[in-house]
Amino acid sequence: MSHDDFPRAPAAARPHQAWTLVLASLGLFMVALDTLVVTTALPVLRADLGAKLTDLEWTVNAYNLAFACLLLTGAALGDRFGRRRVYAIGVLGFAVASAAAAMSGSVGALIAARAVQGGFAAIVMPLTLTLISQAFPAEKRGMAIGLWGGIAGLAVAMGPVVGGAITNGLAWQWIFWLNVPVGLALAPLALRRLTESFGPRPRLDPVGLALAGTGFLGLTWGLVRASTVGWGSAEVLLSLLAGTALVTGFLAWQRRARNPMLPLGLFRLRAFSTANGVSFFMYASLFGALFLMSQFLQIGLGNSPLAAGLWILPWTATPMVVAPIAGALSERFGNRPFMAAGLALQAAGLGWVAAIAAPGMGYAQLSVALTVAGVGTSMCFPTVANAVMGSVPQQEAGVASGTNSAIRELGGVFGVAVLAAIFTGPAVYGSPDAFVDAFRPALGVGAGLAVVGIVSALLAPRRAGTPREGGPGPAGRPAEPPAVRTVRTGA
Repeated sequence: MSHDDFPRAPAAARPHQAWTLVLASLGLFMVALDTLVVTTALPVLRADLGAKLTDLEWTVNAYNLAFACLLLTGAALGDRFGRRRVYAIGVLGFAVASAAAAMSGSVGALIAARAVQGGFAAIVMPLTLTLISQAFPAEKRGMAIGLWGGIAGLAVAMGPVVGGAITNGLAWQWIFWLNVPVGLALAPLALRRLTESFGPRPRLDPVGLALAGTGFLGLTWGLVRASTVGWGSAEVLLSLLAGTALVTGFLAWQRRARNPMLPLGLFRLRAFSTANGVSFFMYASLFGALFLMSQFLQIGLGNSPLAAGLWILPWTATPMVVAPIAGALSERFGNRPFMAAGLALQAAGLGWVAAIAAPGMGYAQLSVALTVAGVGTSMCFPTVANAVMGSVPQQEAGVASGTNSAIRELGGVFGVAVLAAIFTGPAVYGSPDAFVDAFRPALGVGAGLAVVGIVSALLAPRRAGTPREGGPGPAGRPAEPPAVRTVRTGA
């Protein structure tokens, strides 16, 4: 390399980093928004499509099931066939599935389209974090991932609001039509402006893919169905047992596979393991509380779907402001204090709401408690992601992102199932008073899940460096030097 090459490198990197951050964030926003966007349209879907209550549940659960089960698969496909290429395919497929959902003439067709949406979302989501991690050097990654966390928080915050506004002002189909032009524009831009990179494994692991996908399906199916048919039902018990057996088989296979999709040695890294523990309990607390809070705002307080989405903004919109700041500061102070303090604030805010919840309570009381919880969640979003990506060798960024995303989604499903089981009882929907009586202890358990996550955060190393070469192999042995292949675009 000549001296003339040195000054040009940073300048060339800056537009590439900007394009990567923008394009990855747009894909993240689109798929994260659709996790909750349909919730406020459920009453309209029931009337338009003649759907039963169980059908309405599956318009949400079909997306989340496919999403959770295929996250490791999406990351593995990106490592094998190129992250830029697979990301563009995922975005385009998500747009096509969104069009199919918009054109659904029956609830069965809508559920099928939502499942396909979730499958393509599982491709897009982990690759957004991998692309950003590859584009930014270690000293700037915290700030970039902080912005990524802010976008994720914005999508969660805007989901119920956007769904309510579109349903009230246009029609429920436009919830899905909006994704189509975004996806059609984003896919070619990604192919032109992103840098191609590959993971270290030249071949896919089909046995691992099958075991992981079916194992996660069994676990998530059992958790999703538990609130409907009961934890003691044969369906739930057999599903959970089968899922556990398949995931155990997946882990055993990864120890002997020639091209494992999940090197188990990564879990020997304390920063990686503890960050994933934090992620599981943070999302269990967050999604379980969100599931009940949206109903509390409508049934307990008598708000419309749109008003409920607006009332919840002090909680869900704070990542837009706090997450980028926390991500940047974590580069100086480390991730551990932000993860621990964030979970403590999330637990305190949710516990506060559980203590003061009452029919007809005012907005001012509730908004302060929700803001405390939101600030805590916002501190965790970017620092967990930064801890995961900063704890593994650069060539394992794809599998690390996919693993964290899968654990996060399983945590969310687990939280909803646990809180729903505590909340469920006779006549809980009979009156606002009955609802609140069941809501308080369930939300208290949601706060408790965040407290459990604090233990994992405190076990994290004070500061985790970013491995640049080598790293743990499948059984914790040193890996070969990095094998990431990178292809620059001409743009």
